[in-house]
Amino acid sequence: MTDELKEFLNYKVEEYNQPGFIVNDPISIPHRFTKKQDIEISGFWAATLAWGQRITIINKCTELFVLMDNAPHDFILNHQDSDLKRFENFKHRTFNATDTLYFIEYFKNLYQQYDSLESAFIIGIDQHSKNVEAGLSYFREQFFALPFAPERTKKHVASPSRNSACKRINMFLRWMVRKDNKGVDFGIWNKIKPSQLVCPCDLHVDRVARKLGLITRKQTDWQTAVELTEKLKELDPTDPVKYDFALFGLGVEEKF
Repeated sequence: MTDELKEFLNYKVEEYNQPGFIVNDPISIPHRFTKKQDIEISGFWAATLAWGQRITIINKCTELFVLMDNAPHDFILNHQDSDLKRFENFKHRTFNATDTLYFIEYFKNLYQQYDSLESAFIIGIDQHSKNVEAGLSYFREQFFALPFAPERTKKHVASPSRNSACKRINMFLRWMVRKDNKGVDFGIWNKIKPSQLVCPCDLHVDRVARKLGLITRKQTDWQTAVELTEKLKELDPTDPVKYDFALFGLGVEEKF
């Protein structure tokens, strides 16, 4: 890792990790809320639906949370069965009403037991864990542990155990865990350390990282995301995924 590359990426982190980044990004959805549980729910859903054009993702998330009266935590815990009919026509790409209703039921089950969604991720992760791999694998298992989990919905929650790069769920964890003074990521979770996060490896990040020599693995899977993260730890071992801002910004804004 050259000093020139480190200086360049640090500069790009500072350029893109700014409040102005929020407006056109799916992270703008959880930024509409102040209640911790609303931030978690809307953030997880926004990350799950984050494929396609960013403006479309934002519009579909806006539509979804209007259906929840813009109070997702309260709606999930206190809705009546009749309230669920309003989701019959909700769809984004392959995510449809069946998936939406299962997500609602999962969150209802979870928040009846725990105060925070963080509790669902921390099994298998302790201070000695290299990264969040065990937590993500466990999370998917328990996410679909309800007896009526639709088979079709399982494709919407990735897992390292299935060798997925887990780009959306790693992005969500970045939002919840990273703490900085820029006001973009929330940093409302404390049981997972920023150093344990794995860099979200979407098409833009993957392409730029390969161009910069940060990835050598041919395919893009969980090991690729880990390889990239380990290279980024050479730049900042305590907060490697801050470079997601630089790589994503270079790929989307500058067509690097």
